[in-house]
Amino acid sequence: MNETNLTCCCCGAELTPENSYQFDNNIYCANCFHDLTVECEDCGRRIYRDDAITTTSSYVICQHCYDRNYLTCERCGNAVYIDDAYYMDDDEEYPYCPSCYSHERSHRIIHDYGYKPDPIFYGQDKRYFGVELEVDRGGCDECNANEILGIANTGGKKRIYIKHDGSIDDGFEIVTHPMTLDYHKNEMPWQNMMLELVDMGYRSHKTSTCGLHCHVNRTAFGESYDEQEEVIARILYFVEHHWEEMLKFSRRTEGQMARWAARYGMKNKPKELMDDAKKNNYNRYKCVNIQNFSTIEFRLFRGTLKYNTFIATLQLINEICDVAVSLSDEEMTQLSWTDFLNRINKDSNKELFTYLEERNLLTEVKEGIA
Repeated sequence: MNETNLTCCCCGAELTPENSYQFDNNIYCANCFHDLTVECEDCGRRIYRDDAITTTSSYVICQHCYDRNYLTCERCGNAVYIDDAYYMDDDEEYPYCPSCYSHERSHRIIHDYGYKPDPIFYGQDKRYFGVELEVDRGGCDECNANEILGIANTGGKKRIYIKHDGSIDDGFEIVTHPMTLDYHKNEMPWQNMMLELVDMGYRSHKTSTCGLHCHVNRTAFGESYDEQEEVIARILYFVEHHWEEMLKFSRRTEGQMARWAARYGMKNKPKELMDDAKKNNYNRYKCVNIQNFSTIEFRLFRGTLKYNTFIATLQLINEICDVAVSLSDEEMTQLSWTDFLNRINKDSNKELFTYLEERNLLTEVKEGIA
């Protein structure tokens, strides 16, 4: 090669040895050299820019380094370092970079069991109900789930999301954001959702595992932690004291309760029951789960796709919370099932009384109800 008569093989500019760059047996000017080539940011080897691979960190790497240390993100197509890759549902065939993994998780139709978005509160009240309704036998099908989301989340609202649940064989779990009882009854399209689920072949009551769980915010029970604990203790006492009625209302068997919503055990006073629950550090599979930071969870009830049964269940939970807030510990210990029913406004709880009659839980008190 004649070093005294050099030209850039790309643009034809005349060069001297001092201002020329040689790469891959070609001579380049400075501009063309830096436009056409780049250094691998892993190994430092110079490569043609067209052969470079871009990573999710906006680095460029050579093919050799990619083959040794990287995968391709399924969503964005950029190279992701092997140790930084994520997978959906342990499926190692499709890797994602951290950013795309987070995006995919938030935009999936049926989310992983651990998915928990920031709560959106619907309705105006101190007491909110977050419902988890499990359905089975219709398939863990994203198309079906999307249909249900379309019914519930009209008008751009995000009222519900849907999750996988390991206890369900062939279905999913429908989870609501926190809503007032009035919102559940008058704004949420539960009837349309349930009719569609039945048409799709889903079942909830007629399964061996499906439950209807309801979270209630702790702040509904008092401003201070101690106030909240006293009310929750009375809720636990009510459930234990009226276990036979709660069992009948729940539509579960004793065996199902023992597995999914076990008793704490009866004590003489609400505080004694709460102290025992804390002392023994019970797991969440209790009739009323008190393990959560912001809510308590009523877990007693069998799943249902009957609207009246569903609303009646929320109304019962609401009434239990009412008596626990309004009564003292001593008054709670003296409260009979008849006394409890006689406190309830029948006109505003028609679904509850219809269901109580269906379950023969009004037999002894029909005449006494106003």
